[in-house]
Amino acid sequence: MTASASRPSLRPMIVAACALALAACAIPPKPARPVLRDEAPLAGVAVSVGAGTTEWPDPQWWKRYADPQLDRLVEQALAGAPSLDEAHKRLGSALAAVEVARAQGGLNSQANAQVQRLRLSENGLIPPQFLGFTWYNQGDLSLQFQYDFDFWGKTRAAVAAAVDEARAAEAERSAASLVLTSAVADTYFAWQADQAHLALANESIELLQRLRMLADKRVARGIDAPDLVHQADAQLAAARELQATYTGSAKIRLAALAGLLGVAPADLPKLEARALPSVDAALPGSVGLDLIARRPDIAASRWRVEAALRRVDEARAEFYPDISLGAMVGLQSLDLDKLLNAGSRMASIGPALHLPIFGRGQLKAGYHVSQAALDAAAAQYDAAVVDAARDVATQALTLAQVDARRNERNGQLAATRALERTATARVRQGLADDRSLLTAQAQVLEQRDALLALDAQALSAQIALTKALGGGYRLDDDALAASDAAGADFPIK
Repeated sequence: MTASASRPSLRPMIVAACALALAACAIPPKPARPVLRDEAPLAGVAVSVGAGTTEWPDPQWWKRYADPQLDRLVEQALAGAPSLDEAHKRLGSALAAVEVARAQGGLNSQANAQVQRLRLSENGLIPPQFLGFTWYNQGDLSLQFQYDFDFWGKTRAAVAAAVDEARAAEAERSAASLVLTSAVADTYFAWQADQAHLALANESIELLQRLRMLADKRVARGIDAPDLVHQADAQLAAARELQATYTGSAKIRLAALAGLLGVAPADLPKLEARALPSVDAALPGSVGLDLIARRPDIAASRWRVEAALRRVDEARAEFYPDISLGAMVGLQSLDLDKLLNAGSRMASIGPALHLPIFGRGQLKAGYHVSQAALDAAAAQYDAAVVDAARDVATQALTLAQVDARRNERNGQLAATRALERTATARVRQGLADDRSLLTAQAQVLEQRDALLALDAQALSAQIALTKALGGGYRLDDDALAASDAAGADFPIK
């Protein structure tokens, strides 16, 4: 074979090589990976509150209170709360996006069947009088195949990004569930606190009524001035105001619970008053290091960064040529009776090359958008870590503060009880009348009510701290390791 005869066969290869070289010159460099936090900034925050355990919350953390009523409320909330419907839908959309991304890569096949009734133009290229007919039928049966060679990883990046976005949606669903369960528990225990306050208010009203009767008798006998009765009436009215306050507050709590469960207040299960559980909590010693893996909102932000990294890879792969192999087999005939004959078969096969040359401006814009999205996702991740640390610190310090106040209030209650015992002894010995004893008992009720308010605050702070610690969520380390191994790992500081 002569040199001149071989040149034409080399031209397509030379043209393709030149085109590839031209395209390679315009491919942007691989971007630097974002550097993310690996520890929440909690230095200086006390890691212990009281004498509690340092274990992380359990996924069903509300069961530690051993309250069957709370368990039923949480189960009902998780089963049908409207606030979780949107999270479920977002997860379903993310999973569907994964399937779409997977379907766009690899081997695609398509079956076609077509029957047409056609008429030839009498003034066309081939007049029908030469063919002997004007109308004719044409039948086509074919199977088409196309395989895209994902040399540059565009399809793999798209699939990985969709998977990471689905994982982010799953973490967001866990975050929504945590918000719901903590709100149910907090509202339920606030209702229980209202019931306890109401019981103390009723006792206080009973005592003040007895004091008012004694004052009325003393005034009627001319022993004391009428001001004593007015003072007793004012104290009794204040106690009844508190009674009305707690009664209304309890109704508001039930309405809030109904809203969290997605039912009408009348459809709430009947609740019985129970004593508030004891509060005994502590920050885990590894809270600064492990918080990132324990907060679902942080995990969602991290998966968003992973997805953004994949989208950058996908946008960068758009600069490379797409190479695919297409094939077709089928049957075609102008005579439908002969469509299934062996002579009607047809076939084709060949490669295809798509090289983006004139759309570089659009590709660059898309690439810059993906980079901006990555920077935004990294910034949101760091902000989520900082916000989580602030949340944990706030709730831990609040719980410590309330715990210190409870200790002091217990001291006040003990002193008031001692005064009550002294007043009781004096009444028994005939050294004083019932007024001193009733006054001492009323003071004890006041201290008990104040201590109850602090107990309720401590319980609310414990629930908030549990929520701040992630409520038992745990980032899927195996999934993250697999994601890193796929090529989208990033350094963490």
